[in-house]
Amino acid sequence: MSATAENPPASATATATATATATAVEERVTARVISDDPLYRKVPVALRFAASEPLAVRIVFPADLSPEGTDNEWVFPRALLEAGLQAPTGTGDVRVWPCGRVQAVVEFHSPEGVAVVQFDIAALRRFLRRTYAPATR
Repeated sequence: MSATAENPPASATATATATATATAVEERVTARVISDDPLYRKVPVALRFAASEPLAVRIVFPADLSPEGTDNEWVFPRALLEAGLQAPTGTGDVRVWPCGRVQAVVEFHSPEGVAVVQFDIAALRRFLRRTYAPATR
């Protein structure tokens, strides 16, 4: 599934591989895919931000989750992710809402179906904070 969200405005654990440059931020986290199965599936996810697109964030899922065998990249407004950590937000391809005090859910809609993924709010906040930090060289 790949899409660009239309609407403006898993327990996630950050790994040791987080990168910040003058123009980009990448945070690697582990998220949980939520399904009817009582056991959830943990997946590695890359959260990305580029200063050249200051209003957008990207969530990239690994190729093994795709029938095409390619990375699944979702691009949507950074403001949508921020707002969704406080209250349910989104009406298009991407919807975000808090789930308790420590989790957030991101729901992705595409013609192929819907994916519901749970993240640790602390990991998403850390990523967002880094997108606003002054560039370091």
